[in-house]
Amino acid sequence: MSDTDVRPDEAGNGLKRRVFYGSVAGVLAIALWATASPTSAASTIGSLVGWTSEWFGWFYIAFATAVLVFVLAIAFSRYGKVKLGPEHSTPRFSTFAWASMLFAAGIGTDLMFFAVAEPVAQFLAPPVGEGGTAEAAADATVWTLFHYGINGWGMYALMGMALAYFAYRMNMPLAIRSVLYPIFGKRVHGTLGDAVDIAAVLGTIFGVATSLGIGVVQLNYGLSVLFGIPEGRAAQLGLIALAVGVATVSAVSGVDRGIKRLSQLNVVLALGLAGFVLVTGNTAFLLNGLVQNVGDFVSSFPGLTTETFAYDRPDEWLSAWTLFFWAWWIAWASFVGLFLARISRGRTIRQFVAGTLLLPFSYILMWVSIFGNSAIDRIRQGDAAFGETAMNLPERGFYTLLADYPAFPFIASIATFIGLLFYVTSADSGALVMANLSSRLRRPQDDAAPGVRIVWAVATGVLTAAMLLVGGVPALQNATIIMGLPFGFVMVLVMVGLYRALRSEADRAVNRHRIAPSGRPAARRRARLRRRRTPGPTGRERVDQYLHETARPALAEAAAELRARHLASDTRWVVDDAGTPCVELTAQTDDGSPFRYRIRPGRVPHRGGARPSSDPGASRLDVQVEPGGRDGAVGYDVMNFTHAQLIDDVMDRFEQHVDGRVARG
Repeated sequence: MSDTDVRPDEAGNGLKRRVFYGSVAGVLAIALWATASPTSAASTIGSLVGWTSEWFGWFYIAFATAVLVFVLAIAFSRYGKVKLGPEHSTPRFSTFAWASMLFAAGIGTDLMFFAVAEPVAQFLAPPVGEGGTAEAAADATVWTLFHYGINGWGMYALMGMALAYFAYRMNMPLAIRSVLYPIFGKRVHGTLGDAVDIAAVLGTIFGVATSLGIGVVQLNYGLSVLFGIPEGRAAQLGLIALAVGVATVSAVSGVDRGIKRLSQLNVVLALGLAGFVLVTGNTAFLLNGLVQNVGDFVSSFPGLTTETFAYDRPDEWLSAWTLFFWAWWIAWASFVGLFLARISRGRTIRQFVAGTLLLPFSYILMWVSIFGNSAIDRIRQGDAAFGETAMNLPERGFYTLLADYPAFPFIASIATFIGLLFYVTSADSGALVMANLSSRLRRPQDDAAPGVRIVWAVATGVLTAAMLLVGGVPALQNATIIMGLPFGFVMVLVMVGLYRALRSEADRAVNRHRIAPSGRPAARRRARLRRRRTPGPTGRERVDQYLHETARPALAEAAAELRARHLASDTRWVVDDAGTPCVELTAQTDDGSPFRYRIRPGRVPHRGGARPSSDPGASRLDVQVEPGGRDGAVGYDVMNFTHAQLIDDVMDRFEQHVDGRVARG
């Protein structure tokens, strides 16, 4: 596969009309139905969840396991060394900053909700066995870690590395449809691609709406404890309006950098809150529980990840927990994966997978173990009323647990602030990602227009409010199970598409290595790149397309890389002596010597090289490098170089020029 085979929907940024209007229509239809007839909506959603659980429960469970196995296999295979970008690219963010953004990307208010609610529910009403026992206590936290663990982060890793690979290495749009190009070819730019993007948008909006719904009911209770604000629909609608308002302000004023800093602050405050509970609580028990939870999770993981309860199926429990969580992770996968792709350019697949799986899960392990075991310990010490509250009114569990610790008003205020920040940043980031998914963006770093972001912020708020009217958080959970299913099948195709692309690139590299001539490494690489050509003329139209869509962006990226080395470099359009438009990179070395890399349209010569083709139009792209290296300044065809290969060729030529200057000096 080469970049020249890929054509964006249209030139420039704009709206994917069928994706945008189709997705908005679907969301509004569901929201209006839920608002106009909540009883009918609740009944229909309940029936669909039962059908999905019965017929596709096995798929969700097998899928979550298969994705994790796939990303680990890719990371530890020969493909693990592949960079998410050109070979010369380097990470934009430091490891610390990158790790902080990994935390902020996939952790939200819902973790505060479930860190207490789920361990209590699993302790008192486990899927198998008797509740309230020591065995149930040990299993309860492990179930929570499993549902919030590496299976879900494996889904994020899959989407993140697939999107980053095709965007930064193959120079394709940062969109789900790009990953399916190795399977369906140019059809991804038509109706098929639109259907894939609509599935991604609908899955994302239900996933985000579920998080907002959970945040609304929990924060409503926290505000009632702190300020006496009554619990109910009025306060919850006000919180939804707050989320929409913040996302709207962000879209209009561009405060993404501030939101990112607040997200990082949020992680620090959350760590401080967990540390406070650890130090002021039953510290020895919590540390012992943490160590045991790690061991139990590792030893029981193979059985948990394939547990379908085929012989004694707790249908209600399965739908409420495992199937809901797997559908929820699927719904968030394109959302978080797109964000992870944008912050991970320049890292290898192995680094990306290791960081995505291990860093956030380490935080989750600490948080769930501390708060979950604290809640279980309180019940086992005789506070049965707390257990009933946390299980039947889970939005109250977190604050009710904190009420048993010193300085409750202050600690509850910190917890509420943390929850509010997670809440509003989820709404803002979700609106941005859905806007990008429904827009046509020329470059991966571009964002959708502010108006599109505002529409999606409002649509998310409307959907959240409508589903809360249907039946609160359980209705949102049920809807997520249903809406996550179509995108689950899309993610299966994502695995196939990514594997095919990686295998194709690796096979080409092996073939080039076998026929590589002797000589300098840079010369051997250029020779291998030349043999990437697909024989035969391509025509003026394809040459112009490649020149604008691949060559110009690649040279601009190479110039940015040189400027990062504090070298003067620029890219521009020029006209040569024959009046032919060309794209040209110019740079200067440390000693001031000039370097020029020009790509100009040319013609395929007649067989034998005696005379040019009778086709008057350009049908190839020739490179001219000055000063000439050891291979001379004469051009060679780069028509079928990929975006990444073209950048590598520029850098190889530049380094050859520098090496030659040093040798002559």
